[in-house]
Amino acid sequence: MVGFFILGTFLLYCVGHNQIQGVPQICVSQPSCSACLRSPGCAWCKHKDFLKSGESTERRCDTAESLRTRRCEQTDIINPQSELVFLKNNELSSDPDNVVQLKPQNLLFKLRVGVPQTFSVSFKRAEGYPIDLYYLMDLSFSMRDDLDTIKNLGQEILSTLKNVTKKVRIGFGSFVDKVALPYVSQVKDKKNNPCPSRLYTCQPAFSFQNILGLTQNVAEFKTRVSNQIISGNLDSPESGFDAIMQAAVCQGVIGWNNVTRILVYTSDDTFHSAGDGRLAGIFEPNDGKCHLNGSGFYDGTKYDYPSVGQLARVLAANNIQLIFAVTEDSVAAYKALSKLIPQSVLGVLKNDSSNVVQLILEAYNNLSSTILLEHHGAPSGLEVTYRSHCTPGEGDNTPWQRRGECMNVKLNQQVDFTVSLNISTSEGECLKEKKQFFLKLQGNSETLKVSVETLCDCDCHDREQQSTHCNEKGTLNCGICSCDEDHLGQRCECERPKDMISADSMDATCRQDSSSLLCSRHGSCECGICVCQGTHRGDFCQCDDNSCDHHNNMLCGGNGQCDCGTCKCHANYTGSACDCSTLTDQCRTAGKLCNGQGTCQCNQCQCNNNFFGMNCSKIANACSKFLACVACELANKESDGLKSNCSRPCGSVKPTWVEGPQEFPCREDTISYKVELFPDGNILVLYADLPRETLSSSLIILYFQDFNMAVYPTGLLLLPFLYSLLIGAIPNIASS
Repeated sequence: MVGFFILGTFLLYCVGHNQIQGVPQICVSQPSCSACLRSPGCAWCKHKDFLKSGESTERRCDTAESLRTRRCEQTDIINPQSELVFLKNNELSSDPDNVVQLKPQNLLFKLRVGVPQTFSVSFKRAEGYPIDLYYLMDLSFSMRDDLDTIKNLGQEILSTLKNVTKKVRIGFGSFVDKVALPYVSQVKDKKNNPCPSRLYTCQPAFSFQNILGLTQNVAEFKTRVSNQIISGNLDSPESGFDAIMQAAVCQGVIGWNNVTRILVYTSDDTFHSAGDGRLAGIFEPNDGKCHLNGSGFYDGTKYDYPSVGQLARVLAANNIQLIFAVTEDSVAAYKALSKLIPQSVLGVLKNDSSNVVQLILEAYNNLSSTILLEHHGAPSGLEVTYRSHCTPGEGDNTPWQRRGECMNVKLNQQVDFTVSLNISTSEGECLKEKKQFFLKLQGNSETLKVSVETLCDCDCHDREQQSTHCNEKGTLNCGICSCDEDHLGQRCECERPKDMISADSMDATCRQDSSSLLCSRHGSCECGICVCQGTHRGDFCQCDDNSCDHHNNMLCGGNGQCDCGTCKCHANYTGSACDCSTLTDQCRTAGKLCNGQGTCQCNQCQCNNNFFGMNCSKIANACSKFLACVACELANKESDGLKSNCSRPCGSVKPTWVEGPQEFPCREDTISYKVELFPDGNILVLYADLPRETLSSSLIILYFQDFNMAVYPTGLLLLPFLYSLLIGAIPNIASS
């Protein structure tokens, strides 16, 4: 049931989206030019003499084609078109001095409300693009054997990554936990040496320390890491979230460059998150800022641990990709965490971290093979959707999604996306000014800047105060008169009534009779004349040319014109919605209409009882229906005496005996028969003896069914005997 609901929701989304993307919008007329441009598919005629007397200003708002048909000159039609301007569109390049991985880079869109516009975005990862890798290590006591391994891995990490890039920098940081109870002992001796056994010497615990900023100097990496001493804390979870936050936001201290940024996080246990700080009386929420002192230490006792959401936002904002390298016991927790942090992957670390180099390489390849294109900061009411073309030649059959997404992308493989922008009509608002937002790929610093304007203002260039067209009693703008306060009418041709008697007298001419509503409640009475709204017309707006019956969601079924609420059907159509064809071509067969077993109504066969199928060509339950008829004819055939009258079971059908055994679809005892309907409406019944083989096998099955093996288990031994006995008996049975 849940699956059906999800499928239904998805189909509804696709239908709704396709209406926006592919089906032409139907203009909904509006009373002003600016409102008209907010209505998808609409244009405005500004010619001052375009309307006839009594027509509403809404008639100026229609499709451009309809306006031209109604003789509005092209120069008088206001119909701005959406426009795309490429402000920066550099080609993709792997040149180290001019790396371009995302194309285009800067666009300007001028959009009509409700009219989607699309553009293409291409991405190709630059070959040999530099990498910054910051190694973040858990230095709690259980990681002591891992530290010995890491001390000698700097050169190997760099050498391995140089297989995919020419320039790699590496840095190192470590974490333990907040130096407060209940995380770290506050007893002086234990605080100075938090090792669980006196056999070991540990350095005091700390939340996070930046030991070495990003560098290409492998010797320095080895020296600085070799000087590290293991530490310890009381509880199992660590302050890894504090460390990730500081490593991400302390851009200058860590030394991140504008390259591929990777943060490798290694641990053998879980993590503290937002809210856990309260156990130590730390209530101040993490502020997401850099708080490293001159020695590179972070004092974690002032702020609570960050939340998962904070980390996800900070990592994305700083284009940092995260690799979790954790031991088997912690995989489940970090697997769930990785799903909440975009551009993060998980690898299983051996207990001594000996596989960390291979794990980093595999994780990097996995990160690089996943391409996710998203938008950030889009204005309210702007819908942004994506089609992903992940393989060469992939067409436009891919679905529209909320982000671009390609998996398993190989190095040097270009992927393309089609992006659609649409100002939603449901918002009903145009952008007051130019708005900007960005498209970017997760884990990549390059962005595509998109500026958006809306085409909602009408600049008709005809504004004229006290216009002669308005009888010098109003202002002409976009073809319509805005009358002064004391005048009204299409051309401000009459004075506004100054008293109730004058108003009632003027309104009386806008009613069909004394009991009728003013302009049938579908217009306004101006100067004693009804000015109708929408599709209403007539002296009293009594006719609506959009109120006729619909068929297949179309007015008059698309087969007629609506005239004052009544469909005037085209030739060969009838019915209240012109939904009934008077033709009979779909009912014709080689003989009679509907095979003589039905009537042709609206060019479709309505079958008689007991008939169905295309043009009533099939008989329902034919075998059982004619069994009595065949049995009667068979009895008469075998009778030497008085014959029965078979007209009751057979009607006008006369079954025909076929010499020789036949295997027809219908069977009964020793005979088989078939029933056929001919195009002239006649029914043919043929019957004959069943073939001997078919009869024999049928009788054997019947005899075996009667022989209860459950009651007589020894009966299995009798099967050969029974078979030979039955085969010998069948000729006698069949002839009896």
